[in-house]
Amino acid sequence: MSAILRLSLAAVLLAGPAAADTVTVFAAASLKDAMDRIAPAFHEATGHDLAVSLAGSSALARQIEAGAPADVFISANETWMDHLDDAGLIAADTRFDLAGNALVMAGPDGAAPVVLDDTLTATLGEGKLAMALVDAVPAGIYGKAALSSLGLWDAVAPQVAQADNVRAALALVAMGAAPLGIVYATDAAAEPRVDVVATFPADSHDAILYPAAALAGHEGAAAAAFLDYLQGDEAGAVLTELGFTLPQ
Repeated sequence: MSAILRLSLAAVLLAGPAAADTVTVFAAASLKDAMDRIAPAFHEATGHDLAVSLAGSSALARQIEAGAPADVFISANETWMDHLDDAGLIAADTRFDLAGNALVMAGPDGAAPVVLDDTLTATLGEGKLAMALVDAVPAGIYGKAALSSLGLWDAVAPQVAQADNVRAALALVAMGAAPLGIVYATDAAAEPRVDVVATFPADSHDAILYPAAALAGHEGAAAAAFLDYLQGDEAGAVLTELGFTLPQ
């Protein structure tokens, strides 16, 4: 093969379509249903695949700190994203707020409304209040803050059953292991075995936001395409349908 032909062939190959890649996404557990729907749609739109790892934001952040090979991190609060950003692990100029949520009290399907006042302990009786880890996982942090704001934390703290993440707390209520649990509105909507029995006032806790960003050193074309896709109309429609709010 002549040198000219070799160069021509190389040019054709270089000009061809970009190879499909896999984006490793570490996402908050409450985004499970959204990621289940977004992953195939993203593949259809771009040819890229997603490998999604779901857990509490605190656990994911610590895994990233320990060197886990994530390309994109989506946290359920700003604290854990800030933590990684301060450590120099977030790629510059890739961070944005993906969505918001509301905090609710969930009970079994058909349960009566619950008043968020000093009758809460009587409502619980000898049962447990399911929550994500209250000092680490965003849903638990928001929940503890909300109960504290309403003057209820000290009374109910002895009855709190802590779970690794918000979906695990939801499962305790769905399975009947706890009569009440504090979860996100989107989690309650996704589980037919529970109903929302109360909604916490928005001013009783910090705003629930889901920041997303690429990890430093992982700002490849596929990761960039995924972050762009998340900010587009198709992903926004999925999030809205599932009950998330979109940033203004």
